[in-house]
Amino acid sequence: MRALAFCLLSCLLLHVPVAIAVEEVRVGGYHFPPYLDKPDSQHPQGLVPELLQALNAVQQRYRFVLVPTSATRRYRDLESGRFDLMFFESSRWGWQGTSYLALGVDIDDAEVYVAAAEPGRGQEYFEDLSDKRMALYNGYHYGFAGFDADPDYLARTFNAVLTYSHDSNVRMLLARRADVAVVTRSYLESFLARHPEILAELLVSERLDQLYHHQVLLRPKGALSPAEVAELLVQLQANGELSRLLGRYRLTLGGKVSAQ
Repeated sequence: MRALAFCLLSCLLLHVPVAIAVEEVRVGGYHFPPYLDKPDSQHPQGLVPELLQALNAVQQRYRFVLVPTSATRRYRDLESGRFDLMFFESSRWGWQGTSYLALGVDIDDAEVYVAAAEPGRGQEYFEDLSDKRMALYNGYHYGFAGFDADPDYLARTFNAVLTYSHDSNVRMLLARRADVAVVTRSYLESFLARHPEILAELLVSERLDQLYHHQVLLRPKGALSPAEVAELLVQLQANGELSRLLGRYRLTLGGKVSAQ
């Protein structure tokens, strides 16, 4: 009887699922629409929160959580271990002197110049920015300024007003309180989709301020390696979820992700 009971118990134990410890992966994010809007709120919006939800749904080993940061604080937050990685970054944006690992993703975006439409005003308006009042986002890195994000430098050299809202910068153009704003192309397309009546009031440059080649930047010895993040993104690419998310935010995946 003891032998029979032992056999029965062994069979039962073999069919009991083994609990797998879920590892938390902290993802830094700052206000960068359409990638992330209102990161400090209870319900942050944008591509990054939706991407984290998709990553959590496609596997059970990791739980991705959003950790709010700021455009200027994100460097030391990554190094201090406050979070493990950031999506949709660029190593050109002030990361010199910070230790990080990089994963290239074939997702591009750009910054464009925008001005109020005026009779006779054309693309030549954007050729010389030296005499323009610039509306910029505080903490962002711009190509025309050599990617120097120092607010005093931008205000002094480019007569820039720095804000914390792309919407405000566009509204400043319409109110003639600024001459040129520099905005993310995907944001502008989303903004004009919400406000089509404004399209005729704006002049958008054909010239780019910069072209983004998006990367995932990771903390060395963090929760995940670049290869592990790439594997998870490949799963989302295979089931079509990644393309669906990018399409919603007017972005496209050009090819495969690759560790660098």
